[in-house]
Amino acid sequence: MTLALLAVATAGQHGQAHFSDGASVDHALAVELQQAIEHESPAPTAIVVVDVESGKIIAARGMNLAAHRLETPGSSVKPFVLMTLLESARLDPQKKLLCHRPLWIGGVRMDCLHPEDVTQLDATEAIAYSCNSYVAQAAVRFNADEVVQLYRRLGFDSATGLADGEATGRIEQSSTREEMELEALGHWGVQVTPLELLEAYRKLALRVRRGEMAEADAPVLAGLEGSTDFGMAHAAHVDGMKIAGKTGTSEAPGVPRTHGFFDGYAPAEKPEIAIMVYVERGSGGDAAAAAQPVLAAFAKHLRSP
Repeated sequence: MTLALLAVATAGQHGQAHFSDGASVDHALAVELQQAIEHESPAPTAIVVVDVESGKIIAARGMNLAAHRLETPGSSVKPFVLMTLLESARLDPQKKLLCHRPLWIGGVRMDCLHPEDVTQLDATEAIAYSCNSYVAQAAVRFNADEVVQLYRRLGFDSATGLADGEATGRIEQSSTREEMELEALGHWGVQVTPLELLEAYRKLALRVRRGEMAEADAPVLAGLEGSTDFGMAHAAHVDGMKIAGKTGTSEAPGVPRTHGFFDGYAPAEKPEIAIMVYVERGSGGDAAAAAQPVLAAFAKHLRSP
């Protein structure tokens, strides 16, 4: 199935999409997704859907936010952190780690948001339930430079090419173990644009689509599916279609509010689209809920003759 390729206006929160020339454009899908994206939201929101293979934008709103806002990514980075450790055989994916509450790291309280009865988690569950404690314990296997290099490989300080004049992220090197743990949790030392985060997930989806994932990554991929099936991103769930997704809730230093991300791809087994939702004032759960109508519209399109 060939997806629509669009050039999207970046003039404002509700910028309209305009079709590019080309015989292979699926106009119906682009229109359906754009209509789903335009639903009302209680806070400034950016939603961007891209074609996994080409990287082109299919539908979007809030492109100014997506291209220029720099935010800490929060838990959105956890899959990449754990995959790096799994691929280097420094983490046993089946070993369960205890979720510590309260969780203090360098004077910052980082208690998990998952249900309190989830007390011991393996790698898959840690992604599905977005466990800060698990990832912080796993992150001590890194050295400070490895986290920086990981984020650079993900493109967190590079332009995506999805928008003119876009901002680029910032990555710092930690000087203490606590800073490194917070950086691995996406809460210190790294700021990204929503588009940079989307591009990292699109490239992950492309590797999944092409069958290029390492066997060691399977627990994380299962965790991304579990997140939307029963975990922290369940608000994005769509009956009849497997979705891989991850929420992120964080706050910028000195800012007394949180922002939320949802990033993912669908169908999970052979991705065709990747999606990013950024909610300026809210949580990852809010972002997942905003993604759901768009993903539902995509699932409906797949089922249509």
